[in-house]
Amino acid sequence: MNSIEEKPIKQASFLDALIPITVLVCLLGAAVYLFGDNSSSGPNQIALLFATFTAALIGLKNGYTWKKLEQAMIEGITLSLGAIIILLMVGALIGTWLLSGTVPTLIYYGLQIINPSWFYAASCLICGIVAMSIGSSWTTAATIGVALLGVATGLGLEQVVTAGAVISGAYFGDKLSPLSETTNLAPAVAGADLFEHIHHMLWTTVPSFIIALIIFIFMGFNAGGSAEAGRIDEIVNLLEQNFNIGFEMLVPLVVLLFLAIRKMPAFPAISIGAVLGAIWAMLFQSDLINSQIDASQGQAIGYFKLVWTTFFDGFSIDTGDEKMDALLSGGGMAGMLTTTWLIMTALMFGAIMEKTGLLDMFVKSILKIAKSTGSLITATIATCIGTNAVAADQYIAIVVPGRMFKDEYEKRGLKPVNLSRTLEDGGTITSPLIPWNTCGAYMQSVLLINPFDYAMYAFFNLINPFLAVVYAYFGIKILRITPKHLKQEANAE
Repeated sequence: MNSIEEKPIKQASFLDALIPITVLVCLLGAAVYLFGDNSSSGPNQIALLFATFTAALIGLKNGYTWKKLEQAMIEGITLSLGAIIILLMVGALIGTWLLSGTVPTLIYYGLQIINPSWFYAASCLICGIVAMSIGSSWTTAATIGVALLGVATGLGLEQVVTAGAVISGAYFGDKLSPLSETTNLAPAVAGADLFEHIHHMLWTTVPSFIIALIIFIFMGFNAGGSAEAGRIDEIVNLLEQNFNIGFEMLVPLVVLLFLAIRKMPAFPAISIGAVLGAIWAMLFQSDLINSQIDASQGQAIGYFKLVWTTFFDGFSIDTGDEKMDALLSGGGMAGMLTTTWLIMTALMFGAIMEKTGLLDMFVKSILKIAKSTGSLITATIATCIGTNAVAADQYIAIVVPGRMFKDEYEKRGLKPVNLSRTLEDGGTITSPLIPWNTCGAYMQSVLLINPFDYAMYAFFNLINPFLAVVYAYFGIKILRITPKHLKQEANAE
């Protein structure tokens, strides 16, 4: 018998749950007000840490030991390790693909092929097709998305709108791909069949995507003019002067997409893509490398040192054009460390909120007012969005609400695919719109645009949850089964 008995756990109250949320919202608001776009470079992390401490204090008040709370935080961080190692390798990939000429080649051909009037819609559609093929919104944004932002700069179009188009397309394709982790996770949590889940999602996803494309087409034709032909020629000439441009530079991209389609896990696939980019740089960009290396220790060592540096510190170039320098420089694992810090602090907060029952308290309060099918589905979507903001991870935003609402859907005679679709409509779709969420932090680190800036242009991600609510209240494609209590009564007879 322990010499020190643990205090009994006291159930959290609604006020208990509200206090850390209020602290978080106030501090995040202050961070954005005081630091602007730089809020994710440290201020948001501090806000999340103070909110975590607040939630921990409430947990201690309710009888939890510090050891249990600390273990919950450790487990929360552990959940993010898979994403973190992928994130670090994506940084290396971007760096080597800039050095190898892969990204510059995509920009080069994109400037000559894509019409400015159709650019936003084309970006959305291209990312949708790629993401559906490989099942990864993250990989799509880090490769095709980065290149499309470069093309947008060359065409004189808005980068924030382009980022919104990239996010819209990437998440549309990811959501409908049987290769996607979230597309498999949602039906698994809800108890639905994968392909029935995908088929059921088409009713909200496809109309939302079509509406988004129409808006992007309209914006493209009313973009207020594109870059002058002289500026495009200037960018093309700069690319030709500094890089060896050719279709063979796209081999690293083709290999990465092939590996993703073949269902190779993300980390080894992206690692192979990064290494192949480094090899391609040494094979095809010798002039560029020679202009960058320190040959005092010999040319071979200079080559090796530059490529090694590109993996951890990214690539930078001086073309004489500041905008092009910013466009063609970046990447490296070091550039992802701020995002890694943000993900870790966000998941610590989410883990404490879940462990102490504070998150569950919100859901129970919501269920008290969710009387109709429309209000239940709306409550599920709201809970997914709230969990994305509080727990800061799309997987938690699918698993936690799914676990909490599953029995309620069954009791009300709603087929599991209704829940699985709703989890995606509210959880998967909204995750990149929140800067401190793992997905929002990742997208900012890759696209270099704050989610608060591109969120209003991620039309698919904004329309889809709204359309799901409309469907729910009008009873459109809401599939039913025999309610759980009636099944139990029939079995008793």
